[in-house]
Amino acid sequence: MEKNIPLTESLFYILLAVRKPNHGYGIIQEVSALTGGRVVLGAGTLYGAIQALVKKQWIAIYSEDTDSRKKKEYLITKAGAEAFRAEKARLEELLRNAALMEENRF
Repeated sequence: MEKNIPLTESLFYILLAVRKPNHGYGIIQEVSALTGGRVVLGAGTLYGAIQALVKKQWIAIYSEDTDSRKKKEYLITKAGAEAFRAEKARLEELLRNAALMEENRF
C-alpha cells in the first residue's frame, strides 16, 4: 500500500465521493461542494483518474445505464477504502507534526 500514497488531492476526493454510488458529473459536483469550489475537476482529469482507479481496483462500476449515453456509477472497493484510510492517516500525521511546530514556535 505504501507505494500508492501519497494520493493526489483529486484522487483523494474522488475516492471520498464514491463512498456511495456516484456517476461522473455527481463526483464533480460533490468534490466542488466538499471543497467549497476550491477543487473543480475537469472532465479529462476526472475520467483519466477514474480509469486509473478502476485499473488499480480501488473503485468499481456499480451500475451502468445503457440507455443514457452509458452513464456509469462507481463505488469504492475494499482496496480503495484501505488506500483512502492510509492516506488519511498520513495526512493526520502531517497535521500532528505541524501542531508540534506551532507549539514550539519554530
